[in-house]
Amino acid sequence: MKITICDDSLRDLRKLEQLLLAFQELYPSTPFEIESYSDACLLSRNIQEHKPADIYILDMIMEPMTGIDIGRQLRGLGTEAAIIYITTSDDFALDAYGVHALRYLLKPVSQEPLFEALRCALSQARTRQEPVYLLKTREGLVSIPYSKIEYIENASRTLEVHLAGGAVEKSIFIRKSFDEEISELVFDVQFVQVHKSFLINLNYVRQLARNRVTMESGSAVPVSQKRAALVRDNYLSFISDFYKQG
Repeated sequence: MKITICDDSLRDLRKLEQLLLAFQELYPSTPFEIESYSDACLLSRNIQEHKPADIYILDMIMEPMTGIDIGRQLRGLGTEAAIIYITTSDDFALDAYGVHALRYLLKPVSQEPLFEALRCALSQARTRQEPVYLLKTREGLVSIPYSKIEYIENASRTLEVHLAGGAVEKSIFIRKSFDEEISELVFDVQFVQVHKSFLINLNYVRQLARNRVTMESGSAVPVSQKRAALVRDNYLSFISDFYKQG
């Protein structure tokens, strides 16, 4: 669990750090990492390049980027990270709701309202434990829940992630091999690589044939000859486990 705080006032930033450490001492069973920024532009670059944090505590009024700018960036990337805003004025409360902020706290921030906001944020974060696949696109880093992926295709050294519902997210040019790009997914039983250029989510298989898989979207995904037996065995095992759980 990671909590990121950003405030261009070093005094307020240090106070937030102290409050978070006090919260951590009060709730030792909920460990988290604290990441601090006094420069919103630096935080923005970090969000583009790395996996987003679970909780953000952001000063509303900063220059040249505001806390609202950071919030819009996070939502634009599809992250559901909790956002807690702090500010010296309540004039921007409606802007905070526009990015689905969890709380809006006035400075000076005191322990009780911040701790209440943190408890709420941590509770929400625990319910969002589904793993996500991070895809580097031209617009930035996109977090895609595993359950939303129907299949992934390696198309001319670009990953095309086909999502349930028909949307497609496209990566920038990949420098690693396709096997390396999908390595984290193949360890999850719901995914299987059916071809050197295709990975499917077994949850979305409509029909399995010897040399192809028909997905729920109607897309026909090729199955290579050397992988056919493994794909069949994985699919039958997956279906068997599904009915046992049911």
